[in-house]
Amino acid sequence: MELGHVEFSKLNISTTNMRYSKKAPDVSDILPSIRARGILTPLLVRPNGSPDTFEIVAGRRRYHCAQIIFDECGEVEPLPCAFMQPGDDAAALEASLIENIARLDPDEVSQWETFARLVKEGRSVPEIASTFGITDRMVGQRLALGNLLPKIRQTYRDDEIDCESIRHLTLASKAQQKEWLALFDDPEQCAPCGSQLKQWLFGGQSIATSVALFPLEQYEGRIVGDLFSENAYFADTEAFWRLQSEAIAARRAAYLDAGWKDVIALEVGKRFTSWEHEKASKKKGGKVFISVTARGEVEMYEGWLNTKDAKRARQAAQTGADAEAASAPAARPEVTNRMQNYIDLHRVTAVRAELLNHPGVALRLMVAHVIAGSTLWDVKLEERKSQGQEIAASVASNAASAAFDAKRREVLPLLDQPDDEPAIAGGNGDDYGLACVLARLLVLPDDDVLRILAIVMGETLAAGSAAVEAVGTHLHVDIRAVWQPDDVFFELIRDREVINAMVAELAGQQSANANVAEKVKTQKSIIRACLKGEGGREKVENWLPRWMAFPVAAYTNRGGFETADTWARVQPLFGRT
Repeated sequence: MELGHVEFSKLNISTTNMRYSKKAPDVSDILPSIRARGILTPLLVRPNGSPDTFEIVAGRRRYHCAQIIFDECGEVEPLPCAFMQPGDDAAALEASLIENIARLDPDEVSQWETFARLVKEGRSVPEIASTFGITDRMVGQRLALGNLLPKIRQTYRDDEIDCESIRHLTLASKAQQKEWLALFDDPEQCAPCGSQLKQWLFGGQSIATSVALFPLEQYEGRIVGDLFSENAYFADTEAFWRLQSEAIAARRAAYLDAGWKDVIALEVGKRFTSWEHEKASKKKGGKVFISVTARGEVEMYEGWLNTKDAKRARQAAQTGADAEAASAPAARPEVTNRMQNYIDLHRVTAVRAELLNHPGVALRLMVAHVIAGSTLWDVKLEERKSQGQEIAASVASNAASAAFDAKRREVLPLLDQPDDEPAIAGGNGDDYGLACVLARLLVLPDDDVLRILAIVMGETLAAGSAAVEAVGTHLHVDIRAVWQPDDVFFELIRDREVINAMVAELAGQQSANANVAEKVKTQKSIIRACLKGEGGREKVENWLPRWMAFPVAAYTNRGGFETADTWARVQPLFGRT
């Protein structure tokens, strides 16, 4: 059977569950145990149509316990699950699970004792997991209890601390465990538990002088003594870590000089997990692992190979190959993450300074960013969303739309893009794609680059923005060249005061006063007659509503015309009226 852990949010109760009901079940009998120990018996689940979500066939009550804990704490660990495959006999599988899980001792400490004995007998983590019908992850969690002091394990077994606390304590160093026990045993102190314990473990504890690998006289900072114990602490942690790192490097070099094949310094805070490694001598390719805690404590683990390397070494021994060669470490990156960061920052600093001397290249690079995007540029297209098909049709028939599309198609070949590409700008930020666009722009003359720039700027110019008003006014845009009042324009006018002001513009104030009480529809007909020269009215040529002019203007003093408000805010910047 396939076992694993599934996030709580990706599970739901199947309607085929024999206990399925809208009413929540009574879980009072198992909730205390699950609060203390977590869920040990895997839920029986199957896919429910989505690749990463599942429905529970068996285990509804355990799921509801997890729901209660989630509601109380805001989080819950992924739940152990057994996954049904097509053709599974659910009843037989569940019976098998119950039979297997019954072999487990009732608490985590007893399970650790069992698993530790099996590891000493040569059983692997997957083999142990298969034997008991649980996941590799659960076996690893129990084996981690071996890092705890015996008194802490007994405290947990006596139900004096909860499951969450003991799991956090497996991350603690021996010194931290002793410190926590001192707090726990002191009736006047309150030892942190649960989530507070995790914060206590990783909250930047003071670094004791006893953990230093270097002579204390090398440290030039201040040492603070603890009045209540014999401990002393480094006041300057940066100076400590500098000296400690140098000492670790010296220890590593000494091991290599002594003939060890490899010495691996683990990242600070990463524990050495003995159950994932096997003992191996120096002659058989064994390595040295250096573990460093966040509190500066250093431990050396001599003569170990991870499980994969040990397996390769055994296979090599059977075939007569060189065991050391078989367990040789994989190729390491040429530079560390910090060195890569150092290189990247210095290179970008040099390039951006030189760009100041080459504005033409900077212009092309900017255009490439607008077209392709980057990790720092998120350029969006103006989608010209319309509130209704009639508005969309009116905008599409605008002569400016056709003129812009024609110019866009003209520059597409310059960028090696197909002639039916709907837009040039708004790329997905692909780094290689950006370089490809820049390579094309660098060989184009300035005139072509400026043509492309005008297109991508137009594609990313936000409708209704202050930029539209500023540019339109600055360029003296006369919209009458591409737009005339159409049926949609008149249909959208609903305000009597506005339409009467338009009548005054076309037919005169006297006519507007005479029709001030008429319906909006009647006044619209007067405007249409003026525009066409019908009904005895003189034809008015090139009428431009204030709403469509640059600069824009309103017809009333009531406000509520966003375009006019936008222009009013930026008008002083451009010195125009």
